[in-house]
Amino acid sequence: MAKEINYSSLRKFNLIMGILHFVQGAFMLVTALSIDKFSAFKLPLFSNFLKFDQVKMTLVTDNRLMGEVPFAVCVSIFLFLSAFFHFLIVLPGSNEVYNRNIGRGINPFRWYEYALSSSLMIVLLSLLFGIYDIGAIIAIFLLNASMNLFGLLMERINLHTEKTDWYSFIFGCVAGIGPWILVFMHAFGNSDLSKVPWFVYAIFASYFVFFNLFPVNMVLQYKKVGKWANYIYGERGYIILSLVAKTILAWLVFAGVMQP
Repeated sequence: MAKEINYSSLRKFNLIMGILHFVQGAFMLVTALSIDKFSAFKLPLFSNFLKFDQVKMTLVTDNRLMGEVPFAVCVSIFLFLSAFFHFLIVLPGSNEVYNRNIGRGINPFRWYEYALSSSLMIVLLSLLFGIYDIGAIIAIFLLNASMNLFGLLMERINLHTEKTDWYSFIFGCVAGIGPWILVFMHAFGNSDLSKVPWFVYAIFASYFVFFNLFPVNMVLQYKKVGKWANYIYGERGYIILSLVAKTILAWLVFAGVMQP
């Protein structure tokens, strides 16, 4: 009976989190479409190609604008992604699958959602720091997505082991470091840091802190420290961290863009 109560509570918790994500996403989307200053905040994407210079008689780099990213709309998208997966989890059929997996110590829904939403989050962060090369952006997205899929692999492997196998966790951390190396290079490689808007560094600091709390939560789960010995407690931790990280990022962007 205790398990059923926990599962019922977890279902309601997911529904509430879904609503909170959806409401914020809807607000951001309406704002992005209705307020000119917000909708005008777009960042470029470039790609470098080689072309033959007839004058110099050599290959030169041709830097081309591939398009612009509507930043506010993308912020609403990662909120909607989280809302979608929370709502999916509470549906009757998928909720049964979710509960069964939680009982085994695994949640594929979480890792697929993170592979999309958190990868979009760090791409937006990268754009704020001037990473405009489309090749670098694609690599950042895929590296971050791979990190989360390693998290899923970590849970899948350890369903069948008596002693925790940490290889997937370690490989996931290696993949996750890649995007941050590029972000750090662009964040602190600028000779005049005073020209970078305050909200950009606020976003960087807050997201970096929450980004690193996710693996901490996983370690506490597999080390079975205190309340984390119950997998559901760690699951709630993931859900809360996800909401707080996305909320802080979304509102910092909103506050920053609306500055005069």
